[in-house]
Amino acid sequence: MRKSAFAGALVASAVLAAPALANESIKKCVADANNWCMQQHSFYGQRYSKLDQINTKNVGNLKVAWTFSTGVLRGHEGSPIVIGSTMYLHTPFPNIVYALNLDDENKIIWKYTPKQDPSVIPVMCCDTVNRGVQYADGKIFLYQADTALVALDAKTGKELWKTVNGDPKRGETGTGAPIIAGNVVMVGMSGAEFGVRCFMTGYDLNTGKRIWRAYSMGPDGDILVNPDKTMSLGKPVGKNSSLKTWNGDQWKLGGGSIWGYYSYDPGLNLVYYGTGNPSTWNPAQRAGPDGKAIDQKWSMSIMARNPETGMASWLYQMTPFDQWDYDGVNEMILVDDFDVKGSKQPVLVHFDRNGFGYTVNRKTGIPLVAEKYDPAVNWSTGVDLDPKSKTYGRPAVVASKSTFLNGQDVNTTNICPAALGTKDQQPAAYSPLTGLFYVPTNHVCMDYEPFKVEYTAGQPYVGATLSMYPPKGESHMGNMIAWNGSTGKIVWSNKEQFSVWSGVLTTAGGLACAGTLEGYFKCWDQKDGKELLKNRTPSGIIGNAMTYGHNGKQYIAIFSGVGGWAGIGLAAGLTNPTDGLGAVGGYAGLNSYTALGGSLTVWSLP
Repeated sequence: MRKSAFAGALVASAVLAAPALANESIKKCVADANNWCMQQHSFYGQRYSKLDQINTKNVGNLKVAWTFSTGVLRGHEGSPIVIGSTMYLHTPFPNIVYALNLDDENKIIWKYTPKQDPSVIPVMCCDTVNRGVQYADGKIFLYQADTALVALDAKTGKELWKTVNGDPKRGETGTGAPIIAGNVVMVGMSGAEFGVRCFMTGYDLNTGKRIWRAYSMGPDGDILVNPDKTMSLGKPVGKNSSLKTWNGDQWKLGGGSIWGYYSYDPGLNLVYYGTGNPSTWNPAQRAGPDGKAIDQKWSMSIMARNPETGMASWLYQMTPFDQWDYDGVNEMILVDDFDVKGSKQPVLVHFDRNGFGYTVNRKTGIPLVAEKYDPAVNWSTGVDLDPKSKTYGRPAVVASKSTFLNGQDVNTTNICPAALGTKDQQPAAYSPLTGLFYVPTNHVCMDYEPFKVEYTAGQPYVGATLSMYPPKGESHMGNMIAWNGSTGKIVWSNKEQFSVWSGVLTTAGGLACAGTLEGYFKCWDQKDGKELLKNRTPSGIIGNAMTYGHNGKQYIAIFSGVGGWAGIGLAAGLTNPTDGLGAVGGYAGLNSYTALGGSLTVWSLP
């Protein structure tokens, strides 16, 4: 490793150099390559570390340095964070938080165990996961399953403040990691599968007082848009941009969950996140009064908001009138001076559940590239990027893959991707070494049978039965790919038996690392995808790979603990193939490879 990688000098990285409202404690923390200060590693969400002691030449020599059992089973998403000599890690429900002393044999400094009503578990859509804690100003922020947002003293674990963001009795739950910009900590709301009209909320970092709330759909004042200044595809959204695209009061049960990983551009002072599917999954129940498809904005959309006020700068809907549960919540990766067709622009790259990889100008919200990042995608022929076209920005739907026809439900087979998307919550990574994105993908298709469902507060409001399987003629269910965000092309692709449901780490050592559902931790060469490391962990992996430095040594770590949507059969003991919204049957083979677990594995060179 280069000496500078562990010097600890607090030199601001290029992405954090803008004199804006980024929280100073986070900027200082991120500037030290030894730390892993955020779930996303940095405001830009690139998940790239400058550490290079472990590299393509020696990664095959990694040995397990230490392990830690969390004491909780079911799906372990997210990752630990490391600030100085302290590691903070979390668990699925009941969302225990540990602080470990890296200077003293990784002993537990403190442990925080929330008191939560277990009745929240049945209203958590897809396992009892939590995507991690965040740090700022000497505080650790935890967003609990029951929607309580808690600020803990980073040194002692003492609860400093606690505020409640929603009501699980209505189906509102919390699974995402917060994001912090300046003195505002923001969290989203899950619950589309229970007919919740979901929202993003900003709270004061020091007091927990609510500052703003922006709904995914509804009146302009609720969704915090300015009809004349908030833009979409280069034009003002206009008055009632959301209400005009819903039938009557259906927006009140609109869905649009917000539970992914979020990014922040300090220079533009904008936070970026995505919204999920409209409720219900039965599109015929959401059709217009004439029985025709209507957009149902702003579900399935990328939103760019001012973190101080919540006001939207721009919005872009990827999948109007969703018929397949292609949530738009996946992470937004920010890159400066990115070359798109000979023009360098500030971009946002987003790998949507709908199977398209989008490169968007993050200042204007204009889509620049939108291409399939799995050749199996068949529900659409492509996205119209001609600004002069009447269908500008919209995907062209293949009629035979629609689950809605002439105002009626349609039982549809062989739709690719399946509802869990070509990629779900597992975050991709970017490497400035290659200019490429490294994407963990699902290679899965589905049959989709809508049915009528009535709304009852706190009860499932889904209205569809699904079956999942690999694309016809193929047996593998996942790929690890390298993606060119400038051209919209796959550079290399490695087959995996099951979906790659683990977040990717990229490093200055030329590595891209992630886990597999069977429980293997793998590292590949960024340039050509050559597999350089394959190490078995105690359980299937849906956590995100991370790295940190301590006392001159680099470590790489990942949670193992099978679960999440793909592993819900194992996590919840389900056996009916259509349970778990269709995932149980599709991933039944996991039983032959792994069992429940909950542990952290940490590697280093001998």
